[in-house]
Amino acid sequence: MALALVAAPLMGCSLFHKDADYVPDTPADRLYNEGLFLLNDKQDYKAAAKKFDQVDRENPYSDWARKALLMNAYSNYQAGQYDDCINAAKRYVTLHPASPDAAYAQYLIGSSYYDQILDVSRDQERAQKAIGAFEEVVHKYPDSEYVLAAKKKIEMARDQLAGQEMAIGRFYLQKRDFLGAINRFKVVVTQYQTTREVEEALERLTEAYVALGIIDEAQTAAAVLGHNFPDSPWYKDAYNLLKGAGGAPNENKASWISRAFRKLGMG
Repeated sequence: MALALVAAPLMGCSLFHKDADYVPDTPADRLYNEGLFLLNDKQDYKAAAKKFDQVDRENPYSDWARKALLMNAYSNYQAGQYDDCINAAKRYVTLHPASPDAAYAQYLIGSSYYDQILDVSRDQERAQKAIGAFEEVVHKYPDSEYVLAAKKKIEMARDQLAGQEMAIGRFYLQKRDFLGAINRFKVVVTQYQTTREVEEALERLTEAYVALGIIDEAQTAAAVLGHNFPDSPWYKDAYNLLKGAGGAPNENKASWISRAFRKLGMG
């Protein structure tokens, strides 16, 4: 019976319109406000995203479409539909690069990648893409209110990349593949010096170089660690390791380790 009641008015509509699928146009502002209602009052993010998308499709050149495109990106982000958020936000930045909201759209792109970052044992492509997107916020919109948050997330994503290098380096160290381990720790020291992983990387370099009998580099790694992070427990480990090998921290200024830190102004 319910189906019959629904079908009756549809049949009646066909008497007035040749196209049985005809749908009357809904004003853009009404669609937009319906999307806001779904977003704010109902917290139905997926339905809100669809409503904002409808505004964009039916009124592509209007100011409502511009607003709806950004809200579509935001709604998809809240719904965890990150690919849809990225696509909408990228369209917004492309179509409206001079808009005051372009910085936020770019920030949403970075946040969508950032929220999908996996643990250090997995592929870190999303971390790299998040860094790239957030760097766009910093460089293209330096006066934006989102710059500080973008910089913070860049550092956290860089910590993730450094963490992956450390995990692989530790694996090589356990396997006594000291050269392989050194190559991984070197990446952390040269590319991720501002991350929290660098202290351990210098200690692990000390450990690997001592194992290979390359005491000069081991002494430099420990000395640079002690100079930059004197209170670090990793420095205590490096110091004791060298002492056990009959050495002591002593920086060779010609070492790649020393040069890497001088380049950053930390040496």
